[in-house]
Amino acid sequence: MPVRPSLEHVFDLRVDVGEPVRVGRSASEDLNVTPILGGTVVGPRLRGTVLPIGADWWVTRGATTQLDARYVLRADDGAAIDVVNRGYWHADADLERRLRAGEPGAEDELYYRTAFVFQTGAEAHRWLTEAQFVGYARPEPCRVVIAVHRVA
Repeated sequence: MPVRPSLEHVFDLRVDVGEPVRVGRSASEDLNVTPILGGTVVGPRLRGTVLPIGADWWVTRGATTQLDARYVLRADDGAAIDVVNRGYWHADADLERRLRAGEPGAEDELYYRTAFVFQTGAEAHRWLTEAQFVGYARPEPCRVVIAVHRVA
């Protein structure tokens, strides 16, 4: 019988971001880089901060944006945790317009999903390096909020 995956909510990331830098590419795709300025980690399995190290490189092709972010967390116990977070975003034209106008958007209105890979030498956080994690994200003004789940 096939295994049915389940998700365990482990923490929420509130990642503060700066203004994107447009790099550009071609008529069919557009590369941008958004600096990561800091943030918080709050949840049942991890608490800490997002350090102001890293950025999100994102390429838009048509209505879909491919994300590739790398940044560092500092756990409350002082441990550093490297984060690689890749995923996809797409929304309908009405939601895109509302978001550009500064209106909020909810997770169920758009597809904003990511997959994480964590690295750390801290024994207390080894569990992050031994499983797959997925994120359900939503944009907020100057921030991305990601509910992070361990795939069981």
